[in-house]
Formats: sequence, structure tokens, C-alpha cells
Amino acid sequence: QVQLVESGGGLVQVGESLRLSCAVPGSIFSTNTIGYYRQAPGKQRELVAGITTGGDTKFGDSVKGRFSISRDNARNTVYLQMNSLKPEDTAVYYCAGARFLTDLSRSGNLVDYWGLGTQVTVSS
Repeated sequence: QVQLVESGGGLVQVGESLRLSCAVPGSIFSTNTIGYYRQAPGKQRELVAGITTGGDTKFGDSVKGRFSISRDNARNTVYLQMNSLKPEDTAVYYCAGARFLTDLSRSGNLVDYWGLGTQVTVSS
């Protein structure tokens, strides 16, 4: 089963930064939009950000201006740079692959590939 592999989660203080990485199998990376979702305890899963093979991006409203997403084509890796972290950013972050940017919907039901998740905790 194809899996995306997240790394880079951890415990940080309010206002600090963290960068997540998502390693993607080459055949998936070259043809799919890759994004990140997150889910906090007791809350619905939400889209954080996504990036197409061509570099088009979209972000969830709660992270706009603070988070950025990028692709490293040489490493088949997608990075989520998270700045000015807040306690409400605490969640498990999941890497996701889908055919189109529009498939990275709020529900995530059109996502074809998922990672196992990495915990991000922002302490006040």
C-alpha cells in the first residue's frame, strides 16, 4: 500500500516555527497534488495547505499568512513551513495526495493517498 511519510513534528512554544516534511513515492509525486490536513482531538479534520505539480497552492483560512508549502522535485518531498505557531495549531498533521488541487476538499474524501501523521504540539 502506497504511503506518504511525514516527519518533523514536535513540541514548540507559541510564536515559534516548525517545518514538516512529506516524503512521497516518485510515481505519486510527479503526478499528484500534495497537501497537509490536520486533526485536533474532538475536532473535524481540516485542510491546511496543498500544492500542485506546477506550484499552485491553496491554504486553509486559519493558516493563511503564517504557513507556506513547497515542493522539492529532487527529493520528492513536500515541505510545510509553519511560522508564528499558536496553541490552536496543535493537532496531528497528515500528508495527503490527490489528483487535483480541488480534490483537497475540506472533507478529504477525494484524497487518494494518506500518511500516518505526525504530532505537532504548541505550548503556551
